[in-house]
Amino acid sequence: MGGNLFDLDYLRALLTSPFFLVATVFWLWMLVDALRRREWVWAALIFFFSYLTALLYFFLVYRQAPAATRGFELPGAVDRRRIRELQAQIHHLDKPHHYLELGDIYFHQGKLAKAEAAYRAAHERDGGDPDIRAHLGQCLLRQGRPAEALPLLEGICRDAPQHDYGHSQMALAETLAALGDFDRAIPVWQQVTEHHSYPRARVQLAELHLAKGQPDQARALLREVLDDEPHAPGFQRRRDRVWVRRARRLLRQVH
Repeated sequence: MGGNLFDLDYLRALLTSPFFLVATVFWLWMLVDALRRREWVWAALIFFFSYLTALLYFFLVYRQAPAATRGFELPGAVDRRRIRELQAQIHHLDKPHHYLELGDIYFHQGKLAKAEAAYRAAHERDGGDPDIRAHLGQCLLRQGRPAEALPLLEGICRDAPQHDYGHSQMALAETLAALGDFDRAIPVWQQVTEHHSYPRARVQLAELHLAKGQPDQARALLREVLDDEPHAPGFQRRRDRVWVRRARRLLRQVH
């Protein structure tokens, strides 16, 4: 009886321990992340071997997630099986749209050199395709080469301003800002915000307003981002969290 009482007291103390609660939340976070990434072996190891495996997963997998393209979306899904299928189709058919899809997958994975190679192969086979030109431009921009990205993105946005649901316009505005041309970047951002409510656009437009000494315009945009965030669906909040955090930080600076 005494042993059982001791065990119950120990269990009660364990369940109310802040360290245990934090460790359990961390374990669950890593388990969900492994499932989301389809890392089935890691998910099984985390589930059966608990906290230590979750810690290993954090350093070996989670921390290695691509940062270069975080918050910058392109259409397409990341799937290793699909990469193998595309590589086989390219070998047998050599079609530009297969190279384009392969480039999009590499872009999402943050493998920008591989993405650029795939996009260039697609461009060689169909230099007039707007998706190929736009995605190559975005890839060059993410690699810190805005001067090379500019003519590609300018051409697309001139011919089809709403290409890729405004994502090409956002990339053009980011390119102009990266080149220091704020006066041309601001109207492009304003065009995007007239048609879309992307936090990515509002936050970066607010940053340019701040750079030009226009805090009132910046404050209004940042408040819009924070006011809209609680009402967005879960997948959108996860996608835009980097911009929401940036908006909160900037708003504190404006105040």
